[in-house]
Amino acid sequence: MRSMLVTGGSRGIGAATARRAAAAGWAVCLTYRSDQNAASAVVAAIEREGGRAAAVRADVAVEADVVAAVEAATTLGRLGAVVANAAIVGEKSRVDELTVERVERMLTTNVTGTIVTCREAVRRMSTAHGHDGGSIVLVGSAASRLGSPGEYVDYAASKAAVDTLGLGLAKEVAGEGIRVNVVRPGIIDTALHASGGQPDRVERLGPAVPLGRAGTADEIAAAVVWLASDEASYATGSVLDVAGGR
Repeated sequence: MRSMLVTGGSRGIGAATARRAAAAGWAVCLTYRSDQNAASAVVAAIEREGGRAAAVRADVAVEADVVAAVEAATTLGRLGAVVANAAIVGEKSRVDELTVERVERMLTTNVTGTIVTCREAVRRMSTAHGHDGGSIVLVGSAASRLGSPGEYVDYAASKAAVDTLGLGLAKEVAGEGIRVNVVRPGIIDTALHASGGQPDRVERLGPAVPLGRAGTADEIAAAVVWLASDEASYATGSVLDVAGGR
């Protein structure tokens, strides 16, 4: 059985991805930073449906945690996919109000953490390292091309780095059996907005999306799991917007 690592898999897009991947036959290792109960609930739901899953506590801002999480995923089966989903967002703020502490935390989690996750994935999947290849899917954000002015430009900038990472890494490892793609969600109905101090953001902005509503975590998960699958065998270096036309 092939295994998939999903970082930030205890809620939102990560949890939806873990459940959908398990339904598609992947053994799933998901990480959580603090909410063990939520992570355990995702694992239990997968197991009730006959799937195989495990949860590992890991803060992607900590290198040793990332290394341990990727290694844990290999114990479930041959590592075939890594979904770098874990990220944070700050409270609504202008750039001239930002603190260095906030920006450093944002970049360490969203950028450095994602790069380290990719590094460990390549080490365990690349044919250059004696493995059989695999797929990396980075969860970015439509904010990378919209900029999020007056809300969180620092978050948008961190997600722009994720876009570039995906494009460069895809070319770097294409000859080593690894495909790398980016999924960019738009306004998605998850708890991320509340963690950024805007619990009403979905209700405010959803109706203005060309499709007339916010998206769901499962709609993003569908794109992520497809890109990780063999059905997307000729897709690499892609940046896929799943944003309702926003």
